[in-house]
Amino acid sequence: MSDTNKFRSLRLARAWSQEQLAELSGMSVRTVQRIENGDQPSLETLSALAAVFEVSVAHLSGPNALGDDALDQKIAEAKSKIAEEGRFYRSVITAIVVCALLLVLNHFTAPASVWSLWVAGIWCALLVISGMRTFVFRGLISRWQWKRLRQMLRR
Repeated sequence: MSDTNKFRSLRLARAWSQEQLAELSGMSVRTVQRIENGDQPSLETLSALAAVFEVSVAHLSGPNALGDDALDQKIAEAKSKIAEEGRFYRSVITAIVVCALLLVLNHFTAPASVWSLWVAGIWCALLVISGMRTFVFRGLISRWQWKRLRQMLRR
């Protein structure tokens, strides 16, 4: 199967129009038409199509393309980072909602005591640590993990 037919067959297997594929991948309809007519897509376009079709870049570009595994790995790493950031933001939203509810509960049950601020403070400290791990120390932790993996594989 040629690359031209591969893109078209993947699109038709999902019963998508060229317009739908263009919208899902963030490309213009004209770009989709050019690719299906045999123009060579850029690596960025290939990665967008691979994400939409849920296949690897190597699957779309064929066996002779170089660097596709690295691009697939970068895409997987980016998805992992986005998922980690999403978990962090969900934790922040959960903390805000729960702490607000505890503050209201504290106000009505024991207004002289501010025990809910202790809970909010501890939760906030944990979120700061989690945020630093997610955004600041991500590269450092990743490098340490690779170094440790190489050490363990040498044994």
